[in-house]
Amino acid sequence: QVQLVESGGGLVQAGGSLILSCAASGRTFSNYAVAWFRQAPGKEREYVSGTSRTGGYIYYSDSVRGRFTLSRDNAKSTVNLRMNTLKPEDTAVYYCAAGRGVITSNLRNSAAYDYWGQGTQVTVSS
Repeated sequence: QVQLVESGGGLVQAGGSLILSCAASGRTFSNYAVAWFRQAPGKEREYVSGTSRTGGYIYYSDSVRGRFTLSRDNAKSTVNLRMNTLKPEDTAVYYCAAGRGVITSNLRNSAAYDYWGQGTQVTVSS
């Protein structure tokens, strides 16, 4: 019921910044909780940041808190992830995910999300 497309990835030096965007189409964007996950080579998929449908709940993983900022613009059907002070360990494919009716306690649970984008590569050099 919704399609997601990530953009904004690329190569950046350690300490630099990037802004990732997740653009949604298909259904009313405000009906969906949205989250960012990432997966580094050979590693499990990891929760990064996300927000509830209303934006009343915003969460960050411990590894990115204070460096990354999530923002939601329902008028543009877009969620952005502003990534500052990037580290080599942030290197991964970043995925946008959306879920309808995700309860607060499941916002960090990948199984709660029904729709996924194709991913965008972020590479941080040292």
